[in-house]
Amino acid sequence: MMMIRPAQPKDIAAIAAIYAEAGIKGTASWELEAPDHAEMLRRFETITGAGFPYIVAELNGAVVGYAYANTYRPRQAYRFTVENSIYMDPAAQGRGIGKRLLKVLVDDCARRGFRQMIAVIGDSDNLASQKLHASLGFELVGIAKGLGYKHGRWLDQILMQRALGEGSTGAPAA
Repeated sequence: MMMIRPAQPKDIAAIAAIYAEAGIKGTASWELEAPDHAEMLRRFETITGAGFPYIVAELNGAVVGYAYANTYRPRQAYRFTVENSIYMDPAAQGRGIGKRLLKVLVDDCARRGFRQMIAVIGDSDNLASQKLHASLGFELVGIAKGLGYKHGRWLDQILMQRALGEGSTGAPAA
């Protein structure tokens, strides 16, 4: 049985393991070393403490994926735009769990009054992430070529964007 729920501090060990596998061994993240448990907990507390959603997908009692939204850029004019992050345990990929997880995140951010969501995809070869985002209405808005260097090769960064709620059709609520 699969469920999506708010992440809790008790989930950090599973979250850190998923991040280390997908983000550090792969190219989903451009960090070169896996953060330890304390650092992952600090990041979780910073994100949730700022009022952003942080959720997990649980399958048969085990956390198999997580997603969160965070500040896109620190300047005040960006306050209605969020950046999403989503990571899945490789063994859980291809089952539609990531799509359900991202949809819940998108809907939650729209309810909170955010108007745009940006996906920063860490490698142009990550077609699964691009397809996942496209399936939920994200559009390609840019490719920065050779922006990062990891695992002995240059990586492109993909930007995809999706309007939330009314998007940019009117002024946001104060």
